[in-house]
Amino acid sequence: MAALLLMMIGAGAVAQQAPEAALAQDAAEYATAHGVSLDIAVQRLAAQEESVAATEAIRARFADRLAGIAIEHEPVWRIVVLLTGTDPVADETVRAGGLSVPIHYRTGAAATRAQLVTAIALYQTQIRNMLSRPPAMGVDPRTGELVVMVGEGDAGFYAPGELRARLAVLTGVPVRIARLDDVAANLSAEGGARLVGVDPADGRRYACTTGFVVTDGARSGVVTAAHCPDALSYVEPDRSETPLEFAGQWGWGYQDVQVHVSAQPLAARFFSDTAKTLTRTVTASRPRDATRAGDTVCHRGERTGYSCATVELVDFAPAGDLCGGGCTPTWVAVRGPTCRSGDSGGPVFLGTTAFGIVKGGSYRGDGTCTLYYYMALDYLPPGWSLLRAPAEGSRTLADSMGVAIPAELPRPLPPGTP
Repeated sequence: MAALLLMMIGAGAVAQQAPEAALAQDAAEYATAHGVSLDIAVQRLAAQEESVAATEAIRARFADRLAGIAIEHEPVWRIVVLLTGTDPVADETVRAGGLSVPIHYRTGAAATRAQLVTAIALYQTQIRNMLSRPPAMGVDPRTGELVVMVGEGDAGFYAPGELRARLAVLTGVPVRIARLDDVAANLSAEGGARLVGVDPADGRRYACTTGFVVTDGARSGVVTAAHCPDALSYVEPDRSETPLEFAGQWGWGYQDVQVHVSAQPLAARFFSDTAKTLTRTVTASRPRDATRAGDTVCHRGERTGYSCATVELVDFAPAGDLCGGGCTPTWVAVRGPTCRSGDSGGPVFLGTTAFGIVKGGSYRGDGTCTLYYYMALDYLPPGWSLLRAPAEGSRTLADSMGVAIPAELPRPLPPGTP
């Protein structure tokens, strides 16, 4: 919705970032988090994007053995590939972002990623029935395990090792039990640009978020979280409100998204800083399957502003019944600590590449965020696609690196769908 704001207040109050400046802003966050210089951070984030083509080739090459792909940051930036079986694979290097990036192969995993994801889809209901609280679940690509995140009460109910053993027998894959006493919740939304609406169910007024601009080929609109009110208005800088047309809502196991159409054409832009003085033009998108544990992503929410962190799990099913029941393992989990109620629906991105929109988070009792999770743009509703535009005045980061970006994102079905 940043585009609507720009059209109404003019270019003077908000500056548009070039792709190089956008990457530098994100790299500054990376440099602080990992204790490296800004130059190294820029190289590593450029290597992250440029190496996608290499890891997609690895994914195809080892399709029948692949247990996981992850990015490691210390002591060196490298790609780690976990495979089933014992046949060794020699380490390789790939040139990316001006770096010679090591690719290290580990073997001996007991299950492939596909087997682990299928285990969640097949046995999620039975696992939930064994516990007092529906657990979060995910696939750890670093270890090749199904991770079941349970509360202290459920963990203490079973003898040491008993729950893990029972779940391993049930699912037929390696299992790790992680203790997680966090409260999982949809993040009440107040994101990249403000929307407001009244929920007719309780008569309360809610603030919601804007994510990215989308199009159906004839109209343009913005996506937000499906748990926002249907009737929403965009809040102008002078606090006046412009109603938006509700186009539809999709919220179930693998989706949390609704579309609101603007009466005016919108540009492919979004806010990228806490103060909302900078915007970026969307030039590319990253499908979920091409996202790797350890990738750095950034998000912007009205409550916490702008921040960056690393992807924890790509195949993640949030705890509880936040998806009209249990969630499928199609959400992407990102490490905290920067998320709070108010960030839902906000854009997840790196540079000028769009990744998804925030759905919810997990919180400790003291309110600390342990992770947030987003819906990848693979799952935009049928007929709607991300609006993208070439970067003004320069080639896009993806073009500069030769990364192939599909013209249309795939629309995969959730695991277990016939």
